[in-house]
Amino acid sequence: MANNLKGTFESVPFHGSDSLLLYLNTEYSDFDTHWHPAAEIIMPIENGFQATIGRQVYRLKERDILFIPPGTLHSLQAPPEGRRMIFLFNFTPIASLQDFSPLLPVLSQPLLITASDFETQTFSGARYSAERLSDNAELSQEDFDLHRDSYRLMQQIIDTYPDRTEPLRVPMIYSYLIQFFVLVGRRHIRRDLLSPDVKSRKQADCYERLNASLNFINANYMNDISVEDAARSAGFSKFHFSRLFKQFTEQTFCGYLNQRRINAAETLLLNPRLSVTDVALQSGFSSLSTFNRAFRTLKSCTPSEFKAYHQRRGIRVRKRAAGDTATATAASAASEKDAIGDIG
Repeated sequence: MANNLKGTFESVPFHGSDSLLLYLNTEYSDFDTHWHPAAEIIMPIENGFQATIGRQVYRLKERDILFIPPGTLHSLQAPPEGRRMIFLFNFTPIASLQDFSPLLPVLSQPLLITASDFETQTFSGARYSAERLSDNAELSQEDFDLHRDSYRLMQQIIDTYPDRTEPLRVPMIYSYLIQFFVLVGRRHIRRDLLSPDVKSRKQADCYERLNASLNFINANYMNDISVEDAARSAGFSKFHFSRLFKQFTEQTFCGYLNQRRINAAETLLLNPRLSVTDVALQSGFSSLSTFNRAFRTLKSCTPSEFKAYHQRRGIRVRKRAAGDTATATAASAASEKDAIGDIG
């Protein structure tokens, strides 16, 4: 059963001003359907694990890595025995990075990076063997490399997280996350996302032009822009652009634009001086009702609920910071023990 639930909403008990929370969990208990503003990565370490997202059931093997986007309804089912990494983090600093736009459509959906049976059998410490890779017809060399490198980054996160005395600990963990998403992005871009009639020599040109349209959207999402404007920025006709854009981003222009505006709104909602109406207008929405509807569709909550949650958390953080240092340190140590106490 998920803790801190209000309906299906789960508040994430980040420690102090941290925006990260990692559990090495061994509990034989299920988590009912819930959602939270944080993104989540789950990786079984011993035995498997199961996640249900919408109608899709993900049966994870050891060392499989599942990314769950923020605001996604999901439930979790644990086996009688096992151990798994459950890592929650604020996704906004990553999503707002420059040139990250092409990857946002990919990461708006759950993402599973799976280990092969061969990997599980030959894994030893931090070393992987690529011998007899051809025996596994379902795993390409690129897939093998992606999982190997992603697993190493997850292990670095596990190793770095507990030591709160480490200088720049949170930025270091975020650097591992950024590397992880860069790996995912490069793997996604290398795949043949465009239609078969686009010759390979035109792939690079199409990518550059479509990426130019994403940069145009990123720079102008707060304005009243149309699909014709985006097509013009890429040098395509409206209809050719719409077809290629959907194949490239797996979203329509309107869907992508709304998602970009909502990503911006998440950051603006953290500003206590801005009302929800102010945020709607600054994010590019022409009306509050449209903003509310789009936000709820993508985040499973209203902008007001999102803003209130982060305001309550900000108050708790400030109160804790103003308290007795020794008490706060003891409480943090106890809380940390709860969070990663299932290591052994």
